[in-house]
Amino acid sequence: MKNNNNNNTKLILLHPYIQKQGSSNRLWLLAFVSFFTIAFLVTLIYSRDHSFPTKVAGAATSAAMTAASSSISTNSQLPTTVINTLLHYASRSNDSFHMSYSEIKPISDVLRKCSSPCNLLVFGLTHETLLWKALNPNGRTVFIEENRYYAAYFEEQHPEIDVFDVQYTTKMGEYRELITSAKDQIRNECRPVQNLLFSECKLGINDLPNHVYEVDWDVILIDGPRGDGAEGPGRMAPIFTAGVLARSKKGGNGVKTHIFVHDYYRKVEKVYGDEFLCRENLVEANDMLAHFVVEKMDEKCFQFCHNKASKSKAKSVSSFSSSTS
Repeated sequence: MKNNNNNNTKLILLHPYIQKQGSSNRLWLLAFVSFFTIAFLVTLIYSRDHSFPTKVAGAATSAAMTAASSSISTNSQLPTTVINTLLHYASRSNDSFHMSYSEIKPISDVLRKCSSPCNLLVFGLTHETLLWKALNPNGRTVFIEENRYYAAYFEEQHPEIDVFDVQYTTKMGEYRELITSAKDQIRNECRPVQNLLFSECKLGINDLPNHVYEVDWDVILIDGPRGDGAEGPGRMAPIFTAGVLARSKKGGNGVKTHIFVHDYYRKVEKVYGDEFLCRENLVEANDMLAHFVVEKMDEKCFQFCHNKASKSKAKSVSSFSSSTS
């Protein structure tokens, strides 16, 4: 049995038909591999020949985008059509607390003319927060918010937004004492030129990150915190702080800082604006928005306003006190 098996095995290995069949299979396999090798090479050569113009065009497009990006960086502004579109939709929001077109436009115009990079500081997270960030594409935009939970939530939803929360110690009901205290300390803690990080002035905000005080802010918008109710923090501290930051400016895009105060129809905003931003620096104003341009000041100067008319106007705080008490 064992021998028969060996003989049969020999017959199978040496049978000419089987050998021919194996050679045929190898030939088919070789032909198959050769065909796909040639097809692959043809496809590769064809792809390289036809992709070259695409790569050249892609390089040209990339160069154009780089040039456009460089142009935007140089001018620090978006195309006019984009700006107008943003303003159009932002001013027509269903949010009852949104700014109107006439309020947004002056701020947008200043940001558009601001040299690059432009430093924008905003007090308050509002309906327009994303708009301000978009209108300052190549600059630094920082927001200050009183509600720490909302600040954290907003930053989580929009990681590109820089938000810092601050705990205001002021109250609307103390506006008289605060402005009197600031006047008494005008040569010390509440002087116009100083580093607020080390200040103990009751109206000065001194608990922000250190680098915030080192930046030369070109535009400051005051649209927070809450300004209604005796227990609300009011906007006294942001107005005073903005005035000091502008006068303590070291360099940046110039000696002037544009400061916008929203809700200017309210007496606290108007009185504190007159006292620390000064009527002499008021460019334009309506009931909703005031635009001040404040210049940096010598550190030996100990008065916020130089114009006597501005000083007399600031005395309206007394009439404000009597009318609200």
